[in-house]
Amino acid sequence: QVQLVESGGGSVQSGGSLRLSCAASGFVYSGYCMGWFRQAPGKEREGVALIDDSGYIDYIHSVKGRFTISLDKAKDTLYLQMENLKPVDTATYYCAADSFYRWGGPCEYGTLNSWGSGTLVTISS
Repeated sequence: QVQLVESGGGSVQSGGSLRLSCAASGFVYSGYCMGWFRQAPGKEREGVALIDDSGYIDYIHSVKGRFTISLDKAKDTLYLQMENLKPVDTATYYCAADSFYRWGGPCEYGTLNSWGSGTLVTISS
């Protein structure tokens, strides 16, 4: 399976910005379907943003216009640029990937099967 290592979490004030990175290795095929999830204390994990290498991108409604997901295929690195952060964005953020994704296949939050260990993002008001 794909190995994923997140970095870039931290603590910022409301309205601040952070960029998360996820270094990936071990893809079985050449396609990419990757995403970011988050889990706030006492809540279920939720998909935040999704991207594949055909250009398909998806965001949950609460982060649209504030978060930007991007993929550097040359570096096998996934990013999440987070702007105008709010206290409700406080959570552990996880990088995820579909280890067996082939270009052109379905890319959905539910197909992601490899996970990083997470990075904590804390937003203070």
